[in-house]
Amino acid sequence: MAGPTREWVTFDDPKEERRWQIDVTYLLSSWTCIFGAGCQGVLTAPAPELVQGCCSYGAHFSDKKDRDLVVRAARDLTDGEWQFAATARKKGIYAKAGKDEDGKVEWRTRLADDACIFLNRPGFAGGVGCALHIHAERTGKHHSDVKPEVCWQLPLRRIDEDQEDGSVVSTLTEFARDGWGEGGDDFAWWCTEAPEAFVANVPVYKSLGEELRKTLGNKLYRQVVAYLDERVRAEPKPVVHPTEQRVKVLPTRR
Repeated sequence: MAGPTREWVTFDDPKEERRWQIDVTYLLSSWTCIFGAGCQGVLTAPAPELVQGCCSYGAHFSDKKDRDLVVRAARDLTDGEWQFAATARKKGIYAKAGKDEDGKVEWRTRLADDACIFLNRPGFAGGVGCALHIHAERTGKHHSDVKPEVCWQLPLRRIDEDQEDGSVVSTLTEFARDGWGEGGDDFAWWCTEAPEAFVANVPVYKSLGEELRKTLGNKLYRQVVAYLDERVRAEPKPVVHPTEQRVKVLPTRR
């Protein structure tokens, strides 16, 4: 019989009627973002030369608060940091992305030249990549303070499910293809299933520590980190990520 492909742990939220199901396997994996260093993008054919990463389709805002935060952050960007600053000032940074199942209008970042308006392209003097991310690094902020929620969480994925008793079960796992809906099936490449992205020297729960803290809240974050620290030292060893199993030489966890 084949062994398990995932290891999970459950925590009760100390502040809410919420139970968290935590993907131990992914948080202990050696995944890391390889934007601009082998990332092939999320188009229907590999396109590493475009250096678009997962920014080809614009970022969907989680709510108005999320959208307004990015609008304010965009005002602080300089022309030297943002290739499409002039376009944004003329047309705005967001556009309609259709309606949800309840008929409510959804919004995403506007596209410019077939990718997110915040994405600086190869050759731009201010640097390739997300202008918001570049600005955060230059001003000493964490990028989660200025970017859309889906962008700073990726590839972490939170799924909330309402229960009949009024409580909520929240699953924290990786953003796999299915997180993109039907469109994910068209990707020629996706990083959480690509061995070349599993090359970090530290596990995900450490490399994405700030993102994890903001997702879980301070108290639960400390509990989860303490558990994962102990899980690394314990026997039997954690279940290795299915993609990581395909890496010929696994990085050493510290």
